[in-house]
Amino acid sequence: MEQKTVDNISKEIRKRRLEKNMTLKELSEKTNLSVSFLSQVERGISSMTIVSLKSIANALDVSLRDLVDVDDKTSFVNKKDNQILLRLEKSFISYIRLSGKFENRKLEGVLVTMKPNFYESEETSHEGEEFYYVLKGSAVFIVDGAEYIISEGETMHYPSTLPHKTINPEDQELVMLSIITPTIF
Repeated sequence: MEQKTVDNISKEIRKRRLEKNMTLKELSEKTNLSVSFLSQVERGISSMTIVSLKSIANALDVSLRDLVDVDDKTSFVNKKDNQILLRLEKSFISYIRLSGKFENRKLEGVLVTMKPNFYESEETSHEGEEFYYVLKGSAVFIVDGAEYIISEGETMHYPSTLPHKTINPEDQELVMLSIITPTIF
């Protein structure tokens, strides 16, 4: 399995920013993220969330997929050896892309793993939908201010346009199958 770590992504962000002759200050203005945070991101010493990574991708006029996966080959099968493991937040949460790769796909299948006692600090909202099936552990979803406790074998499905975040309050790892629209990787 190919692992995309913060360091790999950080190098790609810096490369893309420099290709556009963009300063950290300009990137900061486009993302509403501080220059010091962005500098730490580029050096691989600061944690990122999918939200901040998506904001950076948008500011650089690239897709999140461009920062994470540079292989554009079409593939309907995603063999274990070719799956991309993305770790953010200093490895508190990881994502394994399960989807195939082809032009104009609408769904993103992801295996999400959260370390014990992980609390996502920021809410996010975006176009699309999110579906989760808890394989192991128990999750707390906060969607539009309401709290939902979802346990092993249960599901959660909501429009991503509502503010949302996920928490793993347990002392064990949380593993979930997620189907998201639009695609992120």
